[in-house]
Amino acid sequence: MQPSVARTLSSLAERRDETLKTPLRQAFAADPGRFERFHVTLDDLLYDYSKQNIDAAALTGLVELAKAAGVEDAREKMFTGGIVNPTEGRAALHTALRNFSGEPVYFEGADVMGEVVHERDRMLAFAEQVRSGDVRAFDGKPFTDVVNIGIGGSDLGPAMATRALATLASKNLRSHYVSNVDGADIADTLQRLDPKRTLFIISSKTFTTQETMTNARSARDWIMDAMGSEAVHYHFAAVSTQLDKVAEFGANGAHVFSFWDWVGGRYSIWSSIGLPLAIAIGANNYLDLLRGGYEMDAHFRTAPLERNIPALMGLISVWNRNILGRASQAVIPYDQRLGRFPAYLQQLQMESNGKSVDLEGQPVSVATGPIVWGEPGTNGQHAFFQLLHQGTEVCPVDFLVAAEPTAADARHHDLLVANCLAQGEAFMKGRTIVEARAQLKKAGASDEEADRLAPHKSFPGGRPSSTILYGRLTPNVLGRLIALYEHKVFVESVVWNINPFDQWGVELGKELANRLAPIVAEADADISALDSSTAGLVAHMRKLRG
Repeated sequence: MQPSVARTLSSLAERRDETLKTPLRQAFAADPGRFERFHVTLDDLLYDYSKQNIDAAALTGLVELAKAAGVEDAREKMFTGGIVNPTEGRAALHTALRNFSGEPVYFEGADVMGEVVHERDRMLAFAEQVRSGDVRAFDGKPFTDVVNIGIGGSDLGPAMATRALATLASKNLRSHYVSNVDGADIADTLQRLDPKRTLFIISSKTFTTQETMTNARSARDWIMDAMGSEAVHYHFAAVSTQLDKVAEFGANGAHVFSFWDWVGGRYSIWSSIGLPLAIAIGANNYLDLLRGGYEMDAHFRTAPLERNIPALMGLISVWNRNILGRASQAVIPYDQRLGRFPAYLQQLQMESNGKSVDLEGQPVSVATGPIVWGEPGTNGQHAFFQLLHQGTEVCPVDFLVAAEPTAADARHHDLLVANCLAQGEAFMKGRTIVEARAQLKKAGASDEEADRLAPHKSFPGGRPSSTILYGRLTPNVLGRLIALYEHKVFVESVVWNINPFDQWGVELGKELANRLAPIVAEADADISALDSSTAGLVAHMRKLRG
């Protein structure tokens, strides 16, 4: 970590007690303009961070931290094709996939926009042909079901967005996603489908991903059992860079779509990996998603740091993680259709910034990526909000809510919004023992009963939250939200001096699984080289299998 960054962090740490000594409810009471000073808007999207444990001096220090860390220079390097993924020697140009500026984007001296637009046009044309029935099954009839087979970034993004934008889906096509190598995933999906009406998309850059190709071969067997090997050519499309492997598999080469090494898996929804989403919602809606991402890119690239929503989110995350010592971050969308958004953000945040060495390969000197988790409200209120309100660990919360419902009853939505706003207020204010006792007395409790129960019904308050409020959940808004969190994660990484674009931690488990697969499958395979725990588990498994 650069000395200037370390000094700024140290200076911020000195403000910790000063910031926390004024409870949030008192900060609001003393400053009627707090919301005005601690919120930012981008068109209809509003980011309110006034309920964070922060004051004006801390915010000024965080902006200074961003400048000391070189966030602005790093941001420009990413947008212009610089090598921001040094361990793999790659750029991270996912922003080029949603670039509608008309300006070139260079990588290694060449403008990539021509090939980006060409491949996108090919993919969207195919999506429309599937939707219209022009791309047909082996028997000459249209498809009714599309199954995407992928994992990680080849599954989480499209699956999340397809669910989020379900009201825009074609009435004639149903979307399904298979990712887990657990055979139950594909078995439970296929049992509801007709092989004659099912199109599969195999999403794997290398066409070697273990989980994806295991599921793909099972799907191919299912098609061949029903219609013979010739049907594979009609019933499989692919998103991959390995045309030879796709051809060997049997898929139609004209239905293969590519992307580039400078597109990381968890950023690939903007690429041909978005094919199942484009089929589900149509080309125009998919382009609106991309435009939303582009609009957030333009805001992130040009807005001053103190009015820059992704920058502020990233800096407040650093404040919570490094200054206030808060190890987790809850994301609570008050929108059932965003039910998979927290899972999507888990990969984006924890695969990106779950690192313990810096860009120079040295151990980091501060805590990095928080644990991200969440569920939709109001379900979460009846599950884990008890801990958020009265538990011993303080967990910052991001609330997401739309002003208007999408294809839902307005009365339901009013109650949903009321619950979202109430939770933010409750986290901020809490309830003192005096207030709890007075409430109990008003309800008819005796003095003794009120004294006994008041500690149980009091809440500490001062629990931090931010709220992201937008008009309604459209493709454009979803694109903004995804890009917003991408850039938030990038800002964190620059401050922490880590690489958010590699994921070597994912590889170790894969290597060991490949080594163990034949040992698990073969009852007489030698287990003497295994550690005692793994060997004991394999032995017991063999006993259970008889």
